[in-house]
Amino acid sequence: MLSKKKTRAKKAPRRTRTLLFAMSRILCVVLVALMTGVPLQADQAPETRAQDPAEQLRQDLQSLIISARDRVFPSLVNIQVVTARYFNGDEHKGLSVGSGTVISPEGYVLTNYHVVGNGLRFTCTLNNKVEVSAVLVGEDPLTDLAVLKLDAQELKEKGVSLRAAKLGDSDAMVIGDTVMSMGSPWALSRSVSLGIISNTDRLLASVGDDAGEMRFNRDQRTGIFNRWIQHDSAISPGNSGGPLVNLQGEVIGVNTRGSGRRGGDMGFAIPSNLARDVAAALIEHGQVPRSWYGWKLKPIKNSGFSQGVLVNSVVEEGPAAEAGIEAGDIILSVDKEPVTVWFPEEEPLLLMQLAARSVGSEIVLEWRRGDEVRQATLVTAPLEADRGKEASFRKWGFVGIEITAAMARNRRLSDTQGVLVQGVRSGSPAQTAEPPLISDDVIRAVNGRAVNSIVDLLDIYEALDNEEGAKTEVLFEYTRRGRSQLTLIEPKDKSYDERPRELAKAWIGIAVQPVLPNLARHLGAPEATGFRVTRVYPDTLAADSDLAAGDVIIALEGQPLKPVNMQDSGMLHRQVRRMDIGALANLTVLRDDRELNVPVTLERTRLTPGEARSEYSDDFGLNVREITFLDRDENRWPIDLEGLLITRVEGGGWAQLGHLRTNDLILSINGSPINSVTQFRDMMATLERERPERVTFLVLRGAETRFQYLQPDWTPQVAQTKKD
Repeated sequence: MLSKKKTRAKKAPRRTRTLLFAMSRILCVVLVALMTGVPLQADQAPETRAQDPAEQLRQDLQSLIISARDRVFPSLVNIQVVTARYFNGDEHKGLSVGSGTVISPEGYVLTNYHVVGNGLRFTCTLNNKVEVSAVLVGEDPLTDLAVLKLDAQELKEKGVSLRAAKLGDSDAMVIGDTVMSMGSPWALSRSVSLGIISNTDRLLASVGDDAGEMRFNRDQRTGIFNRWIQHDSAISPGNSGGPLVNLQGEVIGVNTRGSGRRGGDMGFAIPSNLARDVAAALIEHGQVPRSWYGWKLKPIKNSGFSQGVLVNSVVEEGPAAEAGIEAGDIILSVDKEPVTVWFPEEEPLLLMQLAARSVGSEIVLEWRRGDEVRQATLVTAPLEADRGKEASFRKWGFVGIEITAAMARNRRLSDTQGVLVQGVRSGSPAQTAEPPLISDDVIRAVNGRAVNSIVDLLDIYEALDNEEGAKTEVLFEYTRRGRSQLTLIEPKDKSYDERPRELAKAWIGIAVQPVLPNLARHLGAPEATGFRVTRVYPDTLAADSDLAAGDVIIALEGQPLKPVNMQDSGMLHRQVRRMDIGALANLTVLRDDRELNVPVTLERTRLTPGEARSEYSDDFGLNVREITFLDRDENRWPIDLEGLLITRVEGGGWAQLGHLRTNDLILSINGSPINSVTQFRDMMATLERERPERVTFLVLRGAETRFQYLQPDWTPQVAQTKKD
């Protein structure tokens, strides 16, 4: 195998070595006592029992754990992320949480890529419970690592001084070493759990040719350079990105995943030596520069060969192909250094060493093909990102993604120009166009303007949105399976719901329940089948009559009402609707075993929730409708209360992130009363035109009025890494 850089285990501090030596001696005493049956004299005096070796061992171990905890706990942060994920042709915002570790006084935080991936905003809660915003410095999906940087100005304003944790030597750890996992499991407050290392070079892989390769999705690989530290200190969702700590108080891993199935908890951490190098590259470059060879390698176990590493596949026109390497060749040496990969666990180390070569390096290879040994020089190329950035084009109704070289190869595209359609929203303009856009279409031009990248498409989208006549049809030129096609898309940014309303008919302002024969018998009046009044609505003509809750209406205009099952529950109101508005209806009712005649003047039907006009805001991700007479009555609202009722809040939308809820009653937006769907539409149009940084909703929730602050992201965007 390629020579590995020798690492020497750093000596533990003198106090720790002394304590460990003492603990080992005490443990020997305890074991000898157990083996010989000699008691540890539990009946000694209290001052003697205090020196009990087992008790002393417990106290010493506890002191060691507390000391190690206190060296790292001040550097532990909880990370809250506002995410934007893209599926079904739309952007879905959400909230996720994870953990991280401050690794420098400048405020750099080490965490997982999958914690901050697709992140729009980052907030870190420090050990003293102070919240500080952060920016993404860089991310490395291939190792599942990322670095954030805390806002220096906020730290200064809040008087926070940072304490950085020390990254230890993960190569010095051995199976059986005691470790601690720290983080925020299930988004709870910070915690620590204890365990031991079970394996120092675990490979998490599927069975097959891609044994060392895992994926976040179709395009994005991860873990190809990783050999994981397996341990049994408990970790859960929310622990991701948090530190794995040794008893010297050093971070020797970044916890990434766990499994509690089949026989106990298993945790897996990225070794600190790998994390240290990746973090340094991200801080310096915003990415990790690596060399690409254009091949996939495979261990030679079960292949019949005794040395080398098998070339499993070769990318057309890649560096390996240019050097004459073919699938099935056996690489014997790299720059005259013999190389052999027998087991899958050896592969990540070789891949990492090869990728670490400078881009453009000339690598001398010796390989075997059949009985012939050959040599050639391979010139490495830059290893580019697997997957491009995404953005949602809401008014067109699709999500686009930039095309990387890897994505182009996987789809056999001729180049990386254009924007790939990642998904199309159901019922959107893109789907209803003729012909419609579909996933994996490549957009090449819009209204005659070339689209070479996702930035180009974002610029065109924003320009058309600001132009007069922006709602006219837009011409798209795209390719589908090598064919160049055209389609017209008419932008649509609103969903008006103009429900038909029934013609006004006669109505009695009461709520009733059917009294069926079985219920009538239990009430002691078998003849009392009809409709029991459960409520007389206030501010109605029925409230001015002699009707009362508890009355059982047994006849209308002398005609008996005889419901026989629940399907007859609307019988009374159906018969009333056949009468004229303003007519006097004579009801026969039973009250306290007395039969009474109660005349009631009929009024026009009131608007029902099913007939109320509603509106969906695609920007804010919420559906609202007008409130009705029944809404006011059921919620005990004043008859003159105005507003719009929220009937749906989209998960991860601006409304949800601003903590609006279903059944909130919107009273005003940015100080302007909202009493009708028309006013809501006008307000949404104003907000979209002005695009304020913050929007204030005044809502009624139960008995409380609340101000909810929303922070919209008006312009389609892709996540960006930021550096000083």
